[in-house]
Amino acid sequence: MYSKRQQLVGDLTDLIRSGRLAHGERLPGENQLALRYQVSRGTVRSALSELQQLELISTQAGVGSFVTFDGVQLDQRIGWARAFADAGAPVTTELIGIETVEDRALEEEFGEPAYVAVRRLRREHERGVSLETATVPAVGLLADLPETGLRDGSLTKTLEAAGRISTGGDQWISTERLDVCAAELLGRSIGELFLRAERTSVDAEGRLVERVVSLLDPDRFQFHLTFGHR
Repeated sequence: MYSKRQQLVGDLTDLIRSGRLAHGERLPGENQLALRYQVSRGTVRSALSELQQLELISTQAGVGSFVTFDGVQLDQRIGWARAFADAGAPVTTELIGIETVEDRALEEEFGEPAYVAVRRLRREHERGVSLETATVPAVGLLADLPETGLRDGSLTKTLEAAGRISTGGDQWISTERLDVCAAELLGRSIGELFLRAERTSVDAEGRLVERVVSLLDPDRFQFHLTFGHR
């Protein structure tokens, strides 16, 4: 009996090889496919990854986004702590806490029942510039994070050691006013407007690597989008 994932891969393969999905035509979106086949977006990403390995589909090249701090690009692949250090920015990172949590939205999307939240605060000269919560699946080595802590103080290294390597994902940018708790931690005024970035990273199999929600000082952080070739 075929699983829903296998059915999704088989149906899209048939559409492509039969020509009913023409060369260059855009596939239905992840949300649309997840709804049609009653699967999680993680399952959809895993199916699309298999189709890409079969060279039946390709992803659009030359499109990407990155974050800058005072105009200097921060490489999210190596972790912001190292990126700040490499850029010479006088920003310190403080680990606020690591705890096991439940996240219904992530459970519905990726199927893992438990997660670990890592909260970090970044300051420049004692003034808070960002507040970040990274949520990772409580599986394997990651399940023990509340007791063992981060490897070398780096979540990026910890995820790599656990075999969770990001190959893609998405990011949403909005604004949010600081509540009482966030304002106190950042040393800012209640209601002050900050940038809110939500970044979800997945591995080649469509499994969750991390979801990071960051509140960022809009006077220091900017988002930059590149596309095409230049």
